[in-house]
Amino acid sequence: MSRAFTREIDDAPPPPVPERAVSAARNLVTRQGARQIEEMIATLTGQLEAGGEISALSALRRDLRYWDARRATMEIVEPSPHPTVVRFATTVVIQRNGKASRIRIVGEDEADPSSGAIAWTSPLAQALEGAGVGEIVEFDAAGRDEEISILSIESENR
Repeated sequence: MSRAFTREIDDAPPPPVPERAVSAARNLVTRQGARQIEEMIATLTGQLEAGGEISALSALRRDLRYWDARRATMEIVEPSPHPTVVRFATTVVIQRNGKASRIRIVGEDEADPSSGAIAWTSPLAQALEGAGVGEIVEFDAAGRDEEISILSIESENR
């Protein structure tokens, strides 16, 4: 193989970066979620302005397109000050499999299950939607029915 042929391959532009999928669900966000979107856009814009390798810049542009789309479609939902049922922007304490846990119902981009924040579109949030304190909700967890008790509901004040 000649050196010229190798150089042509090395100089070829990187393959296009696939777009990030944007959810078809409404883009409900809390005020904190709206701030997170704005912060992501500012961070990505700064990184693009700093420059770098073409492949890295392509990924940054792709991510910026995603976050711009999320900002354009976000619907900020104000939490109810005294919620009586589980809904978006509430924090709920549940008892599941004998253990109590605290979860927050937030927007898809805000979700972080390891910290107790689940997307309003998740199966668990959908199962809890509209339930009040003292109610028991049936939840299909991977083909296994579970009973989840609603212990308390609070406003998401973030």
